[in-house]
Amino acid sequence: MTQSKTEQGAGARVENLASTDALPVAPDLGFALNAAHMPRRSTLVDRRVVAISLIAGLIAVAAALIARALTALIGLVTNLAFYGRWSTEFVSPAGHQLGAWVIAVPVVGGLIVGLMARWGSRAIRGHGIPEAMEQVLLNESRIAPRIMFLKPVSSAVAIGTGGPFGAEGPIIATGGALGSLIGQLLRVTAVERKTLLAAGAAAGMAAVFGSPLSAIILAVELLLFELKPRSLIPVALAAVIATGVRHALVGTAPVFPMPVVAEPGGAALAGYVLLGALIGFVSVATTRIVYGIEDLFEKLPLHWMWWPALGGVVVGVIGWYAPLTLGVGYTNIEDIVAGRLGLMALGSLCVLKFLSWSIALGSGTSGGTLAPLFTVGGALGAIVGLMLANWMPQWGIDPRLAGLVGMAAIFAGASRALLASIVFAFETTRQPVGLLPLIGGCTAAYLVSALLMRNTIMTEKIVRRGVRVPSEYAADFLEQIPAGQACTRDVVTLVADHRIGAVREWLASGTAEAHHQGYPVIGPHGQPIGVLTRRDLLDARHDAMQTVASLIRRAPLVVGEQHSLREAADHMVAENVGRVLVVSEETSPRMIGILTRGDLLAAHARRLHEHRDARRQLRVRTLLRGKPNAS
Repeated sequence: MTQSKTEQGAGARVENLASTDALPVAPDLGFALNAAHMPRRSTLVDRRVVAISLIAGLIAVAAALIARALTALIGLVTNLAFYGRWSTEFVSPAGHQLGAWVIAVPVVGGLIVGLMARWGSRAIRGHGIPEAMEQVLLNESRIAPRIMFLKPVSSAVAIGTGGPFGAEGPIIATGGALGSLIGQLLRVTAVERKTLLAAGAAAGMAAVFGSPLSAIILAVELLLFELKPRSLIPVALAAVIATGVRHALVGTAPVFPMPVVAEPGGAALAGYVLLGALIGFVSVATTRIVYGIEDLFEKLPLHWMWWPALGGVVVGVIGWYAPLTLGVGYTNIEDIVAGRLGLMALGSLCVLKFLSWSIALGSGTSGGTLAPLFTVGGALGAIVGLMLANWMPQWGIDPRLAGLVGMAAIFAGASRALLASIVFAFETTRQPVGLLPLIGGCTAAYLVSALLMRNTIMTEKIVRRGVRVPSEYAADFLEQIPAGQACTRDVVTLVADHRIGAVREWLASGTAEAHHQGYPVIGPHGQPIGVLTRRDLLDARHDAMQTVASLIRRAPLVVGEQHSLREAADHMVAENVGRVLVVSEETSPRMIGILTRGDLLAAHARRLHEHRDARRQLRVRTLLRGKPNAS
């Protein structure tokens, strides 16, 4: 309807306030758009990303140096505790000559860690990554500064006194704490602080293993919870810089070198996939056992400060019987993938390392999970590989590749960091023929884990505290729909010079148009000059003789028809409104519709209906295929 009948009386005039035509907009609309803060078109990155990348590069250098310092500190504690000498050489405790006295060493280490956790920060307990995830999800990536000092020292004490942990978890946590601290000192957003935290964590991992790509992927899968240029660029640069520092300090050799192995055939590949599925079941059992042991410690009538010492008793007893279970055990992983361990040694290492590590971790000692999981999974994989090589030589299974698949698959199943597990095993061994078996085995383990276990070894702890952890990444549905496609085009408008009393009579008439919650107001030249809600119009503080235009307090909020629904939704939140006008993007722009919160929900409803309809059609086709022919 148009404004041509306004002279027919108040009632008729109000009835004709509704206009469903797309109204032409005067040339001064450009000024109105600027006044309304029309959202800028999104870009992939901006200058802030360059600045954050430079900061991330500096954090990477510091994290790489901290990683080397932590490694040296672990070596120092190990040498003092097991060999009585002052040296920072990174050595295995397995060659000690302490006899039964070795049992006391992990106990003392556990006491020290318990005291540090009690009087320093309880957050140093565990392997560090879940705690970092919790800060990212709940606390805008703010990690207490003292964690940057307490975590590496407590981990060095725990690992150096024989704790069966890896150094990677504490180093990742320390690098993340460093990035978070820098982000708290500088004026950055929560998203940028998260990026700096992830950059520090990735740099720490890359500095230990020389594995930049897997460090980037691990940061994406476990810390960033997004795959966007704004965060990926700084994290990737940090991983590269940290790896460069490592190369300068310790060289470029792979961490777990493997001898040359033959390219696997089809039967061998099938065997590695089946092995990965088996390891997937083991990863699920491992996760449940670890948290079951933690639950048992929770029931002890002792303060949690003493639990690491109790765990240390088990570590010491097992270490007395099987010295290879003590400490980080990177040499054990190297021996597994190099094929230097026999069946009995592999079996003993697999079972006893698991017992020692799971009980120590459940007690709340500080240390990483990656190296123990790699040892257990690698040993189990090598055992299965040896058995298959003897029983079915025609398959062409190589026990060394089976060990490689086993160590990566157990981490993929336990953490569900699928891509990080595959790439990490590849980068640390640089075994090109292992890539295809790794993909098959890790994917099979991932599938089994996803079918049987809701949470992972990384998320179970914080989920129990009520934290909801993202489990998958998907494209933003609202980002894919333009505002012009989702807006309501039959716009009901009000005329600027009409009296509020007449409008209220129309609102009380009960017509369909009178039930809307918001109405654009059209000025004398046909341009929208603002938007009023029913609440504005019915507010008793406004006199009935006032004009509609007198109630407008701000310029109209608008978006272009090619702006995405995500941009429109962000604009609504930023301006604290429930609707925006949608305008065409022509030389002479015009209002083409209005977009409300209801339209955003309707877009999501369409997505859900499409998904349900597709599943329903699939079920119908399945039923029809199984139906016998009537003829």
